[in-house]
Order: sequence, then C-alpha cells, then structure tokens
Amino acid sequence: MRVTRLAPSPTGALHLGNARTFLLTWALARRLQWRILMRIEDIDGPRIKPGATQETLDILRWLGLDWDGEPILQSADLAPYEAAAAKLAERGLIYSCDLSRREIEAAGSAPHAGENEIVYPPSLRPARDDPDRWRFGRANANYRLASPDREIAFRDQVAGPRHHRPIDEIGDFVVWTRQGTPSYQLAVVVDDARQGVTDVIRGDDLLASAARQMLLYEALRLRPPTWWHLPLVVGTDGRRLAKRHGDTQLSAYREAGVSPQRIIGLLAWWSGTLASPEPLEAGEFALRFTIDTLPRQRITFTREDHEWLLSGTS
Repeated sequence: MRVTRLAPSPTGALHLGNARTFLLTWALARRLQWRILMRIEDIDGPRIKPGATQETLDILRWLGLDWDGEPILQSADLAPYEAAAAKLAERGLIYSCDLSRREIEAAGSAPHAGENEIVYPPSLRPARDDPDRWRFGRANANYRLASPDREIAFRDQVAGPRHHRPIDEIGDFVVWTRQGTPSYQLAVVVDDARQGVTDVIRGDDLLASAARQMLLYEALRLRPPTWWHLPLVVGTDGRRLAKRHGDTQLSAYREAGVSPQRIIGLLAWWSGTLASPEPLEAGEFALRFTIDTLPRQRITFTREDHEWLLSGTS
C-alpha cells in the first residue's frame, strides 16, 4: 500500500496556503486509496506555540479531513534520529561545527541561499586529520553533512525533472543542532523511511530541500519517496502567505463565521477543480480532484478571494 502523510508543524496557526496543501494531499490519497499518516513535526522547541497542535487537528477535522491511526509526535522519541546521525558519522559524512551565523558569513563571504539561510562553503570543513570533529556526540555543536560536489537529479510528479547542486545552493547543511535535536532535513528523512511513506506531497518551496534529502537517503542507504511538489499560494507581492498578507489563518475565518465548505470551494477553484469558487464539501472535492488539472503556476491570494470568503457569513 502507498502511504503519504500530513505533517503540520505547531509553530503557528494554519493559513489558506497550508490548507490547500493538506487538502490536495488528502484528496489525492483518498481517491487513490493510499494510507494517510498524521505526523506532528514538533521538535523545533522554541518556536512551538502552546495549544497549536490541538488547534491544527481541530481545524483539519473541521474542514472534513481525516487520517489513519493516531497522530504521531516527532518529539516522543529522538532515538531514531540520534542513531541516524551516529551512522552518518561512522561513515565519515558529518562533522561538528561551532561557528555562528555571523562567523560563517565573515569567514566564507557566504552568499544567502534564501530568506533565512546562508551557503556554508566546503572550505570551512575541518581537516580529516582532526578525528574529534568527525565523531558524533559533542554537546552544544551543530553537525553538518559534507555535501558532495555533484548534481542531484530526480523527477517530481508535478514539477517534472529537477536538477540541483546542494553544494552550491546551501553547501554543508545542518543535520543535528546544538540544542541536541535533529534538523528538519534529517528528521523528515528518518521519519518518512521508518514510517513507510512512499509519497511526499508538499509546497514547491521545498524542491531544493528534496535534493538535500536525497543526499541523506543515499548516505543512510534508504529508498527515497516519490515527490509531489505543489505550486505555492502567495500574496500579491509574490511571496508565500504570511502575517504580512493580513490574517489568512483558518481559525480567524472560522471565528468570523465562514463555513468549511466555503474554504474548500476557494481551494478547489485554486486547484482547477471548479470554474469559479462555490461552496463544496471536502468529500465531493476528493471525488472531483485530479492532479492533471492542477495549475502549474503559483496561486495569488487576492483581496477579492478574502471578500468572497466573508460574503458567505451572516
């Protein structure tokens, strides 16, 4: 049986962009009779919002989504991630790093890889004759994967053939943090492999992450999943939805009296299933949705969309 997952992170409230990704994942899986896991990615301790996990589950149920089995908490057991990091160290693939962000920028004149990332140049790797740096277990240190100098190619079911060079795009990236927890990249690889996930469906802002995760699958000798990266929902400035675009949180719409059917109807229109927005049940959307009609360009959330949602309230 093929398996996918809904993997919210309780670092904030769900917004319309998150909802579209989860809805499409759920609809595709239910239509094709895949198993759906619910995994709460809650290891980013300082950013976890109290009550966000339960609110996320409540909102998804309100929309009409379900999953198979009980929710899985990443934070419940860190041992599998630690074992994976130790295995990478045994194979001479990761090393400890004490440098701060400022020191990395100054030492390597490192270009920015994204809004919150900088490229970590291979020139800053420790020498191989310094074995303590290539041994896992140091406290208060990040551990980085020594990215190979080659291209990573894979085929995405939505975005098509992809070619990335992680060594140029991000350099040596963190797999274990100084807080004693795995990075997102390592955690999702370990979880998807051990939980039997065959199909990963998420936003296309994570296409570059897929290439980094392919390196980890290879390093851990695991089989990678089939990738489905969906075009993002963005604001009128072309950037993915965030607080700067106003209150697009589902909880705010629910509190304002917007029905879940109206939310689903807008998301269905964005997904090429409806010719214009109209109220729709999640189950009906699952029967109608096909990946073939999904727009391949990013969707812009407009003021008119917001007003259409609110127009259905009394």
